[in-house]
Amino acid sequence: MSETIGRDGYPHFLVIPTRWMDNDIYGHVNNVVYYSYFDTVINRWLIGEGGLDIERGDVIGVAAESHCRYLRGVSFPTDIDAGLRVGKLGRSSVRYEIGLFPRGEALVAAEGYFVHVFVDRVNRKPTPIPDRIRAALERLVVPPSAV
Repeated sequence: MSETIGRDGYPHFLVIPTRWMDNDIYGHVNNVVYYSYFDTVINRWLIGEGGLDIERGDVIGVAAESHCRYLRGVSFPTDIDAGLRVGKLGRSSVRYEIGLFPRGEALVAAEGYFVHVFVDRVNRKPTPIPDRIRAALERLVVPPSAV
């Protein structure tokens, strides 16, 4: 992600409330907490829309890479509009792109990406993304000309 993506570049949003414990001693949400917001918007989509069974499914997604660029601070009690899109959808992997916006604001506070590789739960070998999950992810792909 070399250019900032506006709100209209994300086909899905999830509201995530910040918590008192998210703030650090400097009075803003600590950097590591942003990754939990990434995990939350991604996994809520995978479970709710893709049918991912995190407890008993044959396939799981494991983190292969992540990145976050912090553009401005956010503090409790701000709610976050977490925007989600798919930047690249492969056979067994997906690159999610996430924008974190203070609730209702146009300017992104942080943006980043997260790569999942889907693997067999037992042997941890890469496996094709299951059809229902793939269909859910395809709904998040935004053509380059749309942003």
